[in-house]
Amino acid sequence: MLYAPMNGTAISLEDIGDDVFANRVLGDGGAIEPSEGKLYSPCDGRIGSVYETKHAVNMESADGEEILLQIGLETAELQGKHYEAHVEDGQEVRRGDLLISFDIDAIKDEGYDVVTPMVICNSDDYGEVSSVAEGEISVGDEFISAE
Repeated sequence: MLYAPMNGTAISLEDIGDDVFANRVLGDGGAIEPSEGKLYSPCDGRIGSVYETKHAVNMESADGEEILLQIGLETAELQGKHYEAHVEDGQEVRRGDLLISFDIDAIKDEGYDVVTPMVICNSDDYGEVSSVAEGEISVGDEFISAE
């Protein structure tokens, strides 16, 4: 089980308006419309890489899930503006550790959507990957099941 990495509203990948995520090109998972500008670790694991643009992070859970967390759609174009990384490549993290903080209003003011997909990039290694949350969600709530 992977847990919610932020507070907000859980939505399905099909509903975020991005074909790459909706068609599960990068893997299966879910998304959250954030209500607060903080992204936390959804599990115990290790940071693979923090994108130079600070809008996304790859990590591997202690159980082997390869996870991509991306704050916003097309937000790499901001080149890190409005984002602050609190972890670095190779760092061990525990569930609930702060990974990235960001300014929701400033990102939206620049014309970007802050919906945050979380996908398991090695979904094919599991029989089933599914989002188990709907509606309002808080950090630490059950979010994605990989069996």
